[in-house]
Amino acid sequence: MAGGGTDIIPKIQALPPALPVEHYENFPVASLLLPPALRPPVEAIYAFARSADDFADEGDLPDGERLARLDAYARALERIAAGERPADPLFSRLHDAVVAHDLPLALFHDLLSAFRQDVVKKRYANFDELMDYCRRSADPVGRLLLALFRKDDPANRRDSDAICSALQLVNHWQDVAVDWARGRVYLPQDELARFGVAESQIAAGRADERWRALLHFQCQRARAMMRSGAPLGTRLPGRLGLEIRAIAAGGLRILERLDAARYDVFARRPVLNRRDWARILWMAAFWRPAPPGAPSR
Repeated sequence: MAGGGTDIIPKIQALPPALPVEHYENFPVASLLLPPALRPPVEAIYAFARSADDFADEGDLPDGERLARLDAYARALERIAAGERPADPLFSRLHDAVVAHDLPLALFHDLLSAFRQDVVKKRYANFDELMDYCRRSADPVGRLLLALFRKDDPANRRDSDAICSALQLVNHWQDVAVDWARGRVYLPQDELARFGVAESQIAAGRADERWRALLHFQCQRARAMMRSGAPLGTRLPGRLGLEIRAIAAGGLRILERLDAARYDVFARRPVLNRRDWARILWMAAFWRPAPPGAPSR
């Protein structure tokens, strides 16, 4: 494996403790909207995703050690596939969730593939490359939830993928400055060139009209993607449908925040406050599909 051997951390028990699962930003975690019996497996999924993601992002570890830690996670998944129950609490909980709910381990490996990519790949030539990353970094979590709730069919997977990828894009656009500090630019290189924006402008934190046009384009595309998947929340029953509607509403609200800030993500990262969350819950409770031909905002 590039960046270091897999024997740097020979046992999963040698891994540092996972950060609190709430640190994972793409999705709500074991929300009160979910049935209590399903909160533990949801927590296990998010704990895996968040802690593995942090190996790629957080701290000052050299790339080789980041990759080695992700390799250790992959070996723990292989032990679960072989019928073993790892002693590490994170993976013992994950084992129980996988066995009880027949969760596909391939989706966890997809997540690890994306996190490895974050270590070694810092630029994206075009939107297709970025979407391939989203397919592995975000979509598996939605698909795991569908499997957990026994709602895993082609139409639901399609809409879940749209919501999850849109959320990943929203996170990228609100975190441009954060990602730049980590040496990453998720904005597609061909689209930077099309709008006349150089990376030196990101470094300088300059939100001029070219930058605003570029981010407006990115946000509109994410908004359209989110709305294309939103029917999933009205199709799924009960608490799960309400949870999905809240997730989509939260993503759309962040996009509204970005619009209101005129896409100046350098001066202040958009965040949601209590009033926003009240609005999100209202939208989730009374969500109605947008009529055909409705404007994207």
